[in-house]
Amino acid sequence: MELNVLERLVLLSILPKEADFTTVKIIRKLKEDLSFSEEEHKALQFVQDGGNVNWQKDGDIPKDIKIGEKATDAIVEALKKLNTDKKLTEQHLSLYEKFIEK
Repeated sequence: MELNVLERLVLLSILPKEADFTTVKIIRKLKEDLSFSEEEHKALQFVQDGGNVNWQKDGDIPKDIKIGEKATDAIVEALKKLNTDKKLTEQHLSLYEKFIEK
């Protein structure tokens, strides 16, 4: 699935921190795949501004990330919980559309 920088950052923030052994291993691998390479850091020029992260938008090239069934289930569960708790924000919308409203 192709994900842009914002989607990758948001996914990293909503993935569960606790689960059973096999799910934790799957989530750890997904987090590595969602993370940014040295080349991406250089192109995006990330800047931390308080609680916000900014980057060069022209360096935002979507990355194709393989997301398996178990990882997808974890993402869907996290997004549904945010929706149920009425905690979805605009940052979640594109992910919600990709994973829930496919």
